[in-house]
Amino acid sequence: MPNVYTFKDFEGSSHRILMGLIRRYAKRGGRLLDLGAAGGELGAAVRDHFGRTVGFEYQVDCVADLKERFDQVVVTDLEKLKRIPKGVDAVVCADVIEHLRDAPALLKLIREGLANDGYLFVSVPNIANITVRLGLLFGIFEYRERGILDNTHLRFYTLRTIRRDIENAGFRVVAVRGSSIPIRLIVGRFTPDFLLRAGEKVLTIVTRLWLSLFAYQIVVVATRK
Repeated sequence: MPNVYTFKDFEGSSHRILMGLIRRYAKRGGRLLDLGAAGGELGAAVRDHFGRTVGFEYQVDCVADLKERFDQVVVTDLEKLKRIPKGVDAVVCADVIEHLRDAPALLKLIREGLANDGYLFVSVPNIANITVRLGLLFGIFEYRERGILDNTHLRFYTLRTIRRDIENAGFRVVAVRGSSIPIRLIVGRFTPDFLLRAGEKVLTIVTRLWLSLFAYQIVVVATRK
């Protein structure tokens, strides 16, 4: 199965937010684990910040790309993962735990492997986003090939529930951000770039003002309690 997830590097996107937070919080020269690395674009974008990077991925079709973007690649099913290396400085779960049957188990596993001064970086779709709420108002709840209602999502999160799951796994949340609705992916082919950039700036501001309603994805940074 090929990698179907688009790397989103534009203003207000979850990947750009993650890159900024990783560079801000993670120790330079440390070790990074990217769990569910997909095509490896995020890991490649911050590779220069770390001494060693390891990508974990289930889809074997991604391995060739991952080998070019990480120092080491581990092909594994995160549902069956029993342990991760000890003393890891940064662990990324970008658009991953919503696909798992037992996400809390993986979060606890990560805590066991994370260094005392290490950081966990998580992003999940926000089921309380205004687009989903408006759909429900009109009786619409349709699964799709991508987005918040991706048909492979097994779990749904709000700002409150993702914080709760992370804290219950033994973490302390140190930062929360929200990505804006990705209009570039929705109407990009029909809209001039200057209008897209203007729209993205407006949505970024609106999302900061009302995170729980307008965040398309919730991005959390946490460390061990």
